[in-house]
Amino acid sequence: MTATSPFPAGTILGYPRIGPRRQLKKAVESFWAGTTSAAELEDTAATLRQATRERLVALGLGADDSSIPGSFSFYDQVLDTLCTVGAVPARYASLVGADGGIDLAGYFTLARGAGENLPLEMTKWFDSNYHYLVPEIGPETVFSLSSDRIVREFVEAKTAGYLTRPVIVGPVTFLLLSKASDEAPAGFSPLDRLDDLLPVYTALLQRLAEAGAEWVQLDEPALVSESIDAPRDKALTALGRAYATLGRLAARPAIFVAAPYGSLDDALPVLAGTPVDAIGLDLVRGALPQDTPGLAGKTLVAGVIDGHNIWRGDLAGALEKAERLSALSPRVAVSTSTSLLHVPHDVDDESALGDELTSWLAFADQKVGQVAAVARGLSKGREAIAAELAAASAALESRRSAPGVRDAAVRARAGALTEADFSRGDYQTRLAAQDAALGLPLLPTTTIGSFPQTGEIRRARARHLAGTLSADGYRTLMEAEIARVVALQEEIGLDVLVHGEPERNDMVQYFAEQLEGFQVTENGWVQSYGSRCTRPSILWGDVSRPRPITVDWSTYTQGLTRKPVKGMLTGPVTILAWSFVRDDQPLGDTARQVALALRDEITDLEAAGIGLVQVDEPALRELLPLKKKDHADYLDWSVGSFRLATAGVADATQIHTHLCYSEFGVVIDAIRNLDADVTSIEAVRSRMEVVADIEAGGFDHGIGPGVYDIHSPRVPSVAEITELLDRALESIPERQVWVNPDCGLKTRGYAETAESLHNMVTATRAVRARIGAGIPA
Repeated sequence: MTATSPFPAGTILGYPRIGPRRQLKKAVESFWAGTTSAAELEDTAATLRQATRERLVALGLGADDSSIPGSFSFYDQVLDTLCTVGAVPARYASLVGADGGIDLAGYFTLARGAGENLPLEMTKWFDSNYHYLVPEIGPETVFSLSSDRIVREFVEAKTAGYLTRPVIVGPVTFLLLSKASDEAPAGFSPLDRLDDLLPVYTALLQRLAEAGAEWVQLDEPALVSESIDAPRDKALTALGRAYATLGRLAARPAIFVAAPYGSLDDALPVLAGTPVDAIGLDLVRGALPQDTPGLAGKTLVAGVIDGHNIWRGDLAGALEKAERLSALSPRVAVSTSTSLLHVPHDVDDESALGDELTSWLAFADQKVGQVAAVARGLSKGREAIAAELAAASAALESRRSAPGVRDAAVRARAGALTEADFSRGDYQTRLAAQDAALGLPLLPTTTIGSFPQTGEIRRARARHLAGTLSADGYRTLMEAEIARVVALQEEIGLDVLVHGEPERNDMVQYFAEQLEGFQVTENGWVQSYGSRCTRPSILWGDVSRPRPITVDWSTYTQGLTRKPVKGMLTGPVTILAWSFVRDDQPLGDTARQVALALRDEITDLEAAGIGLVQVDEPALRELLPLKKKDHADYLDWSVGSFRLATAGVADATQIHTHLCYSEFGVVIDAIRNLDADVTSIEAVRSRMEVVADIEAGGFDHGIGPGVYDIHSPRVPSVAEITELLDRALESIPERQVWVNPDCGLKTRGYAETAESLHNMVTATRAVRARIGAGIPA
């Protein structure tokens, strides 16, 4: 082993890569649009990486001790790993150059698709709101060190005077998160290819050692999850074999294995028994480990600063955990529990939150400062950080006593709930009432809710917020856009219409701005996937709805058409999942408060004559705990909060929900227990794999497996949509099937949207006619 330096006293597992003003997003999208070159995109990325290094040193990390992680990505860290190890699917063989690698254009093609070739499937990264691209691995996959980008970025930093720590997804997690390719035989598991993959990691470590890297970080979060579709004993055997192999290398950097998002549990002794040099422990989500053979010889990296949420937290408690870990090893370092990818850059960049709320918060930059402080306290004693400890304790006390954190009326209402408040009537009775009220055809067509948000819409919103466009002027522009969307849908021939949501900046923030207990940020951007960024709202206090939110928009839209219009709401679980939620009470208590606010909104929509209401829950699977012992409690309160929100309507009012980009088989029973009349789900990138789960689970409510992938700029053909519909109808009775895109259309352009929806309706009409004539597919 060439590296002899100790692990840094304080570090982070990763840092936001989009830039404080989303510079990377804008540069990537400019490259996609053809207005900038690959070289210009590379220059922007290099500038961002240098700015990050400078910022982290200014915040207290060392320039020359490997404490700065090299965690940059243009799109996704799993995609980066795929390209590094050469695992490009066979259908994209044309992207591979003579050197075995792919260029930036090819890299983005894997993520977004091209022509008739679908992009890689996308799904949630553990229990976060980040999405990763799913590798496709089969016996035919040829692994090789096909990209040296991770080495070049290390050299770039070293040349600039910074000794960084390269970061890559570890081999076991990479294979556990992969899916079997279409060419793979039945029973094949990507983990079967571990021995073929390890030589590539070996070559990478040797290249990094030659370049001067002293430490390398291999991320293995799959080891903390019990939801991975692989036998646990097989995964643990693979873990031991992988790090025994890599650890025995004579010429390599020191190996730091990070395992965020929970406790390693039975994986810890396996990892401790390998020659790795440092082990990262998430001590926010996970518990302090028991004494384990082998730990005393490792550096234990204490993940005591929460990388997943934005609260300032208990600094004294974090230091205590790090101190207690010292009983297991003489070498303890301090870190964040996860990468800071999940939080915004800097709370000091917010001018409208107010001094009190700001004092409760820590974004990425503040968390780096907390890591540095706890590391200093661990090495020099508590008295060395007495001021920081006192300030953190004062902030905690301020949160406990601030007005609005606890609202007696909200708590009394939640406390008075009975079992009847969570239940609707018999589904078949409801179905008959809805059929009579709505009169929809076989295979009803609809969309998920949003339509493209044009530059004109965004400029109008910005002018309205700036005070240069009056409320009346803004409403006039939004109503004109709604009328345009309604006319387009009627021209296309959709059966159930939406208003397109032009007035909404974000499906969670829009509601957060109008509910008590929330605050929104100005620059609190985090990456969701690729160039897609969101600003999670801050849920800091008890939640209530002071006035109707969507009723006027829905009734205006319904007045423009004789076709039914869906009211559109975001569900309680998703509002929690896509916000930074208070950590001072159980999530279930907070979810019930949000559900009661939504229940009031649904009641008002129904009273206003809206006969269909969609309550979106795309995050239902996302929040499923990684440990199976926690599943029952989570599913109880998450499903219960949806039912509480929706159970107050008449039989004839049809409740829809929507879920996207998740492994639905894991929560199919929960989806059934939501008791929504119609559920629309993502299905295109997985080529309708979900219908097998639906069939096996005996799901008998309305179901709309998506037939149009809105996360790709491709326009699906009529033939492609027809094929997907036929696959759905092979497993689902035709009376249950709805036809819709995978998700909302907000990020798409109008031309591609209109063409895609035309194709969707054309395909649906042809399938209807074939069914009516009794012609098999």
